Amino acid sequence: MSDAPEQQDVLIVTGMSGAGRSTVGNALEDVGWYVVDNLPAQMLRPLIDLAERAGDSLPKIAAVVDVRGGRLFSEAQEAVRALQESMPTKVRVLFLDATDAALVRRFEQVRRPHPLQGDGTLLDGILAERSRMEELRESSDIIIDTSELNIHQLATTIIERFSAPETPGVQVTVLSFGFKYGLPADADMVGDARFLPNPFWVPELRPMTGLDSAVNEFVLDQPGAREFVDAFGRALEPVMAGYQRENKRHATIAIGCTGGKHRSVTLVGELAAHLRGLPGVAVSVKHRDLGRE
Repeated sequence: MSDAPEQQDVLIVTGMSGAGRSTVGNALEDVGWYVVDNLPAQMLRPLIDLAERAGDSLPKIAAVVDVRGGRLFSEAQEAVRALQESMPTKVRVLFLDATDAALVRRFEQVRRPHPLQGDGTLLDGILAERSRMEELRESSDIIIDTSELNIHQLATTIIERFSAPETPGVQVTVLSFGFKYGLPADADMVGDARFLPNPFWVPELRPMTGLDSAVNEFVLDQPGAREFVDAFGRALEPVMAGYQRENKRHATIAIGCTGGKHRSVTLVGELAAHLRGLPGVAVSVKHRDLGRE
C-alpha cells in the first residue's frame, strides 16, 4: 500500500450545541479540508477508508460529530478511541465549549430550542448535553472556549490553527469588463477606466486587446493611467489586510471600460501585479468580456 494513510489528517469536530460547530466547519472548508457534517461516529472508519483510497485527493478530513446523532452519539467515545488505536492515520478531536450563559444567549438570539431541551427549559437542555459530552471533552486533543468569540474571531482562530502554511488569507479575482454589458454582479469594488482615451478609435489598435503590447503601452502612456493603478493598489492594501482579519476569504475587484477589451484589460493586469506583492493574497485574473464583439 502507498504511504497515503500516513499523510491522512483527520479532525473530529464536536462540542456543545451553539458553541460554533457550523462556523468551524465552514472555516475548515475555506482552507481546504473536506468536511462532513452530522456524521455518526460509527461512520468515521468507512469515511476514512474511502479517503485513503482517494489518496492525495482527500488529505484532510473533518467530521462533525455531535449530540444530533441521538443514540449513536452515546457510542462516539468508544468509536473515536478504537479509530485512534487501530489506524496509523493522524486523528485529533476538537471540542468546542462555551459557558452556559453564552449558550443561553445564543439560543435566545436565534429563537431555536436546544436539541435536548424536550419539555424542559433551555438551560435543562444545555446541562443534559454537558453531562453527555463530559467524557468526550476530557479526552479531546484540542478544546476551544468560544464564549467571548464572535463568528469572525472563531473562524480566524480555526484558520490560523488548521490552515497549511501556504494557504492564502484571501483569494482575489481581478476582473475586466465592459460597462455596456452591465456591471459584474459579484464585484466587491469597481474601478472605471473610461477616463482614458479609448484605443478603439485608433485604427491599428482597434482589432487588438489589452493583452497586446501595443495596446498596453498606449493605455499606460496616457496621463493618469499609472497614477490610477498605483493609487488604486495602495488603497487596496489596507482592504486586503482587513479582509484577512475579518475572514473574508474571497473578493472580486473589477475594472471596467466601454467594451471590456482594451483599457480595462490593461489596467487589470497592472493591478493584479501590484496585489500579488501583498502578504496573504492570492490573485487570479479574469477578462469577462474579452471575446465579445
